[in-house]
Amino acid sequence: MADSSELWFFENVDLFNVLCPHKVKGMEDEHPMTHFKKNQFIYFPEDASNTIYMIADGRVKIGSYLEDGKESVKAILTKGEIFGELALTGEEKRQDYAQALDASTTVCPMTLEDMQNLMANNKPLSFKMLKLIGLRLRKTERRLESLVFKDARTRIIEFLKDEADEKGKKVGFETMIKSHLTHKDIAALTGTSRQTVTTVLNELRDKNIINFDRRKILIRDLELLA
Repeated sequence: MADSSELWFFENVDLFNVLCPHKVKGMEDEHPMTHFKKNQFIYFPEDASNTIYMIADGRVKIGSYLEDGKESVKAILTKGEIFGELALTGEEKRQDYAQALDASTTVCPMTLEDMQNLMANNKPLSFKMLKLIGLRLRKTERRLESLVFKDARTRIIEFLKDEADEKGKKVGFETMIKSHLTHKDIAALTGTSRQTVTTVLNELRDKNIINFDRRKILIRDLELLA
């Protein structure tokens, strides 16, 4: 589970307002917003890695396909989040795909060169971007370890704890997570089935450890989540 001290910028920095070209004076005309239909791909593996994207509306799935043809979902991102950031690390060709999940998905593209220029003139932004990249890489490593060494129920529990750390808001002993994820999404992110996710969540709700609906997950007490 991620250390909450590493996640401070998620609550205190709106990268979308900093990085979207439409928020940067003089860049609006050079970087028009791009609209995608549901299930339309934004980029594929082996595409040139020369653009960073900010989500203005909708959700985007980041994933890849294994040698046996199975899909590996690495992240499901929503409004205000960025993707394609590995271009900043020297990635020349995409290793993953990015796919729109909603009918009205809108993204703000920014060229790698423009992003580098922004970072060169803004040291705090550079630091935050490096933190973001490092955190996502660590999350990917933890997820791979979890898939190899942990059972389905444990993976789902740890996913809930990670979501609480990253996006949860404390209200007394309870933690509220505004969720844009369906049970199918959680299954894809944890390498389980939708039925397993539903079974585990219902079990936790029956024990009054969590409660949930389509828009949020409420964890009664993180100490009891096990």
